[in-house]
Order: sequence, then C-alpha cells, then structure tokens
Amino acid sequence: MSHTIKHRAKLLARVRRLKGQIEAIERSLEAEAPCGDVLNQVASVRGATAGLMAELIEDHIREHVVDPELEADAARAGATRELIDAVRTYLK
Repeated sequence: MSHTIKHRAKLLARVRRLKGQIEAIERSLEAEAPCGDVLNQVASVRGATAGLMAELIEDHIREHVVDPELEADAARAGATRELIDAVRTYLK
C-alpha cells in the first residue's frame, strides 16, 4: 500500500486547510485588504505547502527507499535519518 493511500485522510486534511488559506487570500484581495496582510497570508500558504512537501518526501523515503526504524544496517539508517533531516531543514 502506498504511503499516500495509508495517510490519505491526514494528507487530505492538510490540502483542505491549504485550500482554505488560498480562498482567504482571494477574499482579502477582493476586499482590498492591506498588502502586508495579504503578504502574511501568502507566507503562511508557502510554509504550509513546504510542510506538506516535506511530509510527502519523508514518507516516500521511508516507504520506497529505506525506513531508518526498520533498517538493520546502522550506517544506512543513520544516513537516511540525515537525509530526512536535511529535507525538512531545506523546506522550512
């Protein structure tokens, strides 16, 4: 079973929150909200999108490459954890 299927409910909830954030930006623009407010909303969407991407990549690594919690080779498990940490850091 694919990780996107296994975690479908959680992923869809995140996407629906993103959709709500995007719709809030649209409403703000229609209401001629101050640009600072709109920029803050856009930054929030960017952060939420990056968080979703990081989660998907981490799940992909764990499901299709190596799950460090199940890997018997300590060096390989450690390298996988480092990769996951690097992805999360990069996408912050």
